Amino acid sequence: MLEVRELGLPGVFEISPRLHEDARGFFSETYNARSMAEHGIEHTFVQDNHSRSGEAGVLRGLHYQLHPHAQAKLVRVVKGSVFDVAVDIRRGSPTFCKWVGIQLSAKKWNQFLVPVGFAHGFLTLEPDTEVIYKVTDYYAPEHDRNLRFDDPQIGIDWPLGNVRPILSDRDRNAPLLGEAETFLYP
Repeated sequence: MLEVRELGLPGVFEISPRLHEDARGFFSETYNARSMAEHGIEHTFVQDNHSRSGEAGVLRGLHYQLHPHAQAKLVRVVKGSVFDVAVDIRRGSPTFCKWVGIQLSAKKWNQFLVPVGFAHGFLTLEPDTEVIYKVTDYYAPEHDRNLRFDDPQIGIDWPLGNVRPILSDRDRNAPLLGEAETFLYP
C-alpha cells in the first residue's frame, strides 16, 4: 500500500511506500500500478535510471525531455538524501514557473512523482547519495533539455547555504527559462 500526497502543483506527488522491518532487515513494495491507479496516477514506466553522487552539494538539473519523448519521473533515494525539485514549465499553465521541493532520503523512504511538463533537478545533501528513478519514455538525446538551476524567474530556494553547487558543464551552461524550449499548456 502506498501513501500519496499532492504537493501543491498539479500532478506532483510525494509517495511513501510501506516499509516492513524485522530482525532480518526490511521489505518494501516501492511501485504498484494498481495502487497508483487508485490514486488517479496512471503511468507506464519503461526505463529505470540510477545515479550516484560522491559528494554533498552535487546539483543535477533542471532536466526534461520535449514531446514526443517527454517523461514523467518517479524518483527515490536508496542511499543518502537529496533536495528534489519540480518546476512547471508549461507555458500558459496557471502554475507556470512555480516550483515545489521536497527532501527525499533513504531513511524517510519517500518518493517524488514529477509529471510531464515539469523540469526536474536535485541537490545531494549527503556524500555517496544514490538516486533511482523510473521514467515513462526512453532517453532521447535530441529531445533532452535543461534549464539553469539558479534562474531568477523561477527562484528556487536551494538549501546551499554558502556552498557552491557541484555542476556538470551542461548544467552550468544551461539556458534561462525565457530562452528555453518548453511545453504548452494544456
